[in-house]
Order: sequence, then C-alpha cells, then structure tokens
Amino acid sequence: MERIKRVIEWLKDNDHSMAFIQDKTSIFYLTGFYCDPHERLVSLLLFPEAEPCLICPNMETSLVKEAGWTGEILGYSDIEDPWLLVRQAVEKRNAVLTSCIVEAPRLTYARVQALQDAFPAIKLIDGEPFLMELRKQKSAKELTTLKEAAALADYGVEVGVQAIQEGRSEIEILALIEYELKRKGVRDMSFGTLVLSGDQSANPHGNPGQRTIKKGDFVLFDLGVVLDGYCSDITRTVAFHHVTDQQQDIYETVRKAQQAALDACRPGVEIRTLDQIARTIITEAGYGDYFPHRIGHGLGMEVHELPSLNETNTDRLQKGMVFTIEPGIYLPSIGGVRIEDDVVITEDGYQTLTNYPKNLQIIT
Repeated sequence: MERIKRVIEWLKDNDHSMAFIQDKTSIFYLTGFYCDPHERLVSLLLFPEAEPCLICPNMETSLVKEAGWTGEILGYSDIEDPWLLVRQAVEKRNAVLTSCIVEAPRLTYARVQALQDAFPAIKLIDGEPFLMELRKQKSAKELTTLKEAAALADYGVEVGVQAIQEGRSEIEILALIEYELKRKGVRDMSFGTLVLSGDQSANPHGNPGQRTIKKGDFVLFDLGVVLDGYCSDITRTVAFHHVTDQQQDIYETVRKAQQAALDACRPGVEIRTLDQIARTIITEAGYGDYFPHRIGHGLGMEVHELPSLNETNTDRLQKGMVFTIEPGIYLPSIGGVRIEDDVVITEDGYQTLTNYPKNLQIIT
C-alpha cells in the first residue's frame, strides 16, 4: 500500500478528486494484482480522502485477494455494465469530482467517453508522467527480480549461440531458445524474440524467418523474459565461420561505443551524455548514418519505460535507475551488429545485470 499512499498524497497536494487507473501494469505496480483483462475493465479508483476500491470481472476477484489486496473489490459479470460500479463507488464515498487523473497514453477514446458520460463535469488530467516517475528508481526487491530475469536472458543467448549450424533457419533457432526457456519456467518473453542473420541483421527490428545460416553471416540475438512481472532485454551478435575485416571493424566499433557509454554511467550524469558518447565514436568511425536509434530505454515492468536514453534528454541518472545501453551499426547487404546490456545505476557507478560475453565470437 506504500505506493498507493504516494499517489493519494499526490492527489491531495494537487487538489485532484480521483485517480482512475486502468492500465494492467500500473495496477500491478500499485496493488500486486496482475491480469490481462482483454476488453474488460479492470480499474483502481483512488481518492484523496476516501478508501480506494478495485473494480474487476467476477472471475478475477479471487486472484485479487491472493495478490494481497485488502481494499474493497467490486466485481461484475459479463452481462453487467462496470461503469455503473464506477459511479456507485464515487457516490458511496460522497466524492465531488472536479478533476480525475488518468493515464492518457493508455486510455482508449471509448473509455474517455465513458468517464465523461458518467461524470459530465469532470476534467481529465494526465497522470502518466507522475506514475512513470514513481517507477524509475527500483527497490532492492525489484532489482533482485531484474537480476534473475537478466540471468535468464543470458541463458537464452547461450542456447541460441549453441544452436547455430549451417543450414539451420532463424525461426528454428528462435524456437529452440524459447523452448529451453520454457523448460526453465519462463512463461512469457518480454517481446518477440529476434534471431536475424546475414543481411537480415541489418534491420534493427527485423522479422525472423526461414532464412538459413550461412558462412560469413552475422547472427543477431535480441530477447528478454518476463519474471514475476519484470522484464529483461539483451542483444548479442556473433559471426558464423569467418568475418571480413569490415565486419570485424563494425563489431569492434559497436563494442567500443557501448563500453564508453557504460563507463559514463553514474549518478548525476545527464542522460543525453550516454547517447552522445556512443554516437560520437560510431560517427568518427564512419558509420554515423547507420546508427538510427537512441542508445537505450528504461526497463522494469515494461520492456520500454522511462527514462528514454536519447541525445536530447537532459534528465540526470539516479541511483536505482535501470535501463539498456544498446548501440548498433546496420549496413544493408552486409549485416548489423548490436550489443545490449541491462544496467542499474549504483551509489557511485553502474552494474550490468546481463553478463553474456561481448568479445566477438566466431562460431565454427
């Protein structure tokens, strides 16, 4: 309930009447209850001067209790209107609604209309920045889970590298990775696993397919797992059988850029500095036009969250922040290299959570 208390204090400090939280990740962060409700409404209602309540389908009420929620639960069946329960909860608390906090980027237009129909005089205010700010610095418990998730990502890359064979397809290797992770107890991946080879590795977010591994290919792995609600995200690139001088130069440039960005990670450093350091190294090596994305992104309950590690972000690193550092170079017809680690800011520096080796491996 400590996280909920912080939101309620924020409501009080800013004279907001209610918070309408309906994103599944936000609800999990605040209550410990996670489900994917599909089109059904699951909502946490928070008030500055009244008890909170959670609205969910009847089929989820037992799981809400198992998660440790001790507040009011309002359940509904598939033939009932959950918005009636929202109105009833407000009326029961004699709340006078003038403003309501919502998660604007995650709220559908249909739900905006439903809220405005239920409370015509209400003003909707985006509370997403505040909620995301709460999640930026991880607790010791969160860091333990993130480290375990990162170790599983390391294992996934290990399985993928060991599965490389001439004539074996990207999708076959991908299936082997996910099969072995399932055997470790992983239920969900953080995102669609990438195994990209040859010229396909030059597409940062390409689609694994039936292309088979050939001698001289780069093979790029990008994967992560979800463990107890927290994500990991790792990228490693290896070569099969042999590399050209240009391929080796590309790889070493990315490795050097990543290490330089990592070396700058410590509390108080402007976030844009990390991107600028890596981008300068890649640009001076002649590959600046082939590094098309930011240096990294925040990591936690979602695989992409705050902070955004781009070259214009002037926010400063803080102890407990977790994010990725992932420079890349992608040359059409030749292939791409990306090296990505999960990183936590410590008292006076950083620690990488992912630890699979980063020296250029040539698989034979």
